[in-house]
Amino acid sequence: MGVGTSPPVNNSPDQDQSIPILPYSLIVGQETLKLALELAYIAPRLGGVLLSGQRGTGKSTAVRAFARMVYGDLPVTLPINATEDRVVGGLDVDKLMQSDAQWKDGLLVEAKDKLLYVDEINLLDDHIVNIILDVTSTGKLEVQRDGQSVRNDVSFTLVGTMNPEEGGLRPQLLDRFGLMVNVNTATTKEERLKILQNVLTFEDEWAKQRLGQSSAFLAQAQQADEQRRNALTQARKRFYEVEVKPALETCVALAEAFEVEGNRGERVLAMAARAHAALAKRFEVTTDDLRIIAPLAFQHRRMGVDQNQEAMWTEKDELELQRVLGSDSDK
Repeated sequence: MGVGTSPPVNNSPDQDQSIPILPYSLIVGQETLKLALELAYIAPRLGGVLLSGQRGTGKSTAVRAFARMVYGDLPVTLPINATEDRVVGGLDVDKLMQSDAQWKDGLLVEAKDKLLYVDEINLLDDHIVNIILDVTSTGKLEVQRDGQSVRNDVSFTLVGTMNPEEGGLRPQLLDRFGLMVNVNTATTKEERLKILQNVLTFEDEWAKQRLGQSSAFLAQAQQADEQRRNALTQARKRFYEVEVKPALETCVALAEAFEVEGNRGERVLAMAARAHAALAKRFEVTTDDLRIIAPLAFQHRRMGVDQNQEAMWTEKDELELQRVLGSDSDK
């Protein structure tokens, strides 16, 4: 999150490939999940992505595959039992015991120009979540402790996952996430079969490659990942060339129609719609951009939202969205 130039991508052949991560291009379905991750990369100031869904829906797999594709490495992962020292930094305890007071950076600095992944973020202490979200919104990390003052410019993409059956986030924290996606299990026979085929074929081909054998299957997947990464990089460069001002009144009208609390919702909607247009190689935000992004930007920001509710965007919401956008497009 935060601002900054495009992060460096490590595509060197010596990067650690010892962990089998399904290539991003082999992930079947979950188009909304993937879109949210891509938009957060194109527009780093969006505020992060929250993925809510039951176990086994591929949330962690998608996040790790995305990080491997765009950053060349796995995401920096923050455990739910992480202490404040581990998150923001502090004196190195091992060095301190040797009478050598040295500062040790925390996970937020380690994640600079990368992806910070928090699994089961709803189980993380609210104080720690607040710290992370503050840094994502400001791009600054200031730590004053142990007689030292440390300040860092920190820019990373924040992604949190949660299972709503295990509890939710407080509405104040929900609002701080730019986009939210409800991740559902693949239901069609065709999708489930394709998922199974891709996973099993990947495992077989990865094992062969580890033994020194070539794999056309993995080479093709890597090429597809490279093409997608290049498209995202170009969209990121194109972002500020996209005209968004003509769509701002509609963003506000949508926020009012859905009773969105605060003003962050329309800002996120405008920014994400701009990123969506950039990804589509267009230079002006359209009604279609707003229609696609509105559920991701609004569903967790409305008055009276139940923080444990899994499916927040209903058919009634979709009809209201069409009503507002339809009346606007007829003007």
